[in-house]
Amino acid sequence: MDIPRIFNISESAHRIHNPFTPGNLATLGAALRLEPGTRILDLGSGSGEMLCTWARDYGIVGTGVDMSQMFSEQAKRRAEELGVAGQVEFIHGDAAGYVAADKVGVAACLGATWIGGGVAGTIELLAKSLRTGGIILIGEPYWLRLPPTEEAARNCHAGSMADFLVLPELLASFGGLGYDVVEMVLADHEGWDRYEATKWLTMRRWLEANPDDELAEDVRAGLTSEPVRYAAFTREYTGWGVFALMARTLSIWWITNYEPIPLAALPRVR
Repeated sequence: MDIPRIFNISESAHRIHNPFTPGNLATLGAALRLEPGTRILDLGSGSGEMLCTWARDYGIVGTGVDMSQMFSEQAKRRAEELGVAGQVEFIHGDAAGYVAADKVGVAACLGATWIGGGVAGTIELLAKSLRTGGIILIGEPYWLRLPPTEEAARNCHAGSMADFLVLPELLASFGGLGYDVVEMVLADHEGWDRYEATKWLTMRRWLEANPDDELAEDVRAGLTSEPVRYAAFTREYTGWGVFALMARTLSIWWITNYEPIPLAALPRVR
């Protein structure tokens, strides 16, 4: 079980496998007002930077699940490096369908909503591990502005323009699923540059060390095309953020959605 090897190659030097910077992660942790002992589940945890730094800075405990054996091993080493190996564990496995044995205060999926077939399915999956009153974290791309063509959208690594929403529509969609948006932290160009540009030196160094590898041609093609593609499309049109959600109570849902029944429609009592 593993992710496609090309990602293990291109992102092997990453600690954060999305457009967040360490500063963004710290801002998010502070914004959530995490208390020591808060239990967190992170599905698609990558190299474990969120759980490890939050364990160090806020005293949380947690579990991360990721399909990449390389990233899972990096996460364990990072926990040892930061002295938090007793607070966090990392499981090499399929996050799709994973439900925590004990309910958690925060259930997260940052940039891997394919595990639930999309945002709605991933929120439904995370909710199965969440205690009452807990917080769901969803990391998801959105359009900064709509690309001019479908081809431009595909060059942003979207299947089509319809795959992403603009930010107001994305926020509204969470409400349509029965959740309040209680916090958000958005990536900026610096975060995108660190996520994307870091791959290029990694790929170049890998090519120099592995010229005869079966993936060398693909890596060379990516290194040749990715800087221009990224600058022309992803950097111009694509945003990314982490959104903190809390389920609306039944009473709030009822007040919001209740429609009175006309008196004429009620049965008469004889």
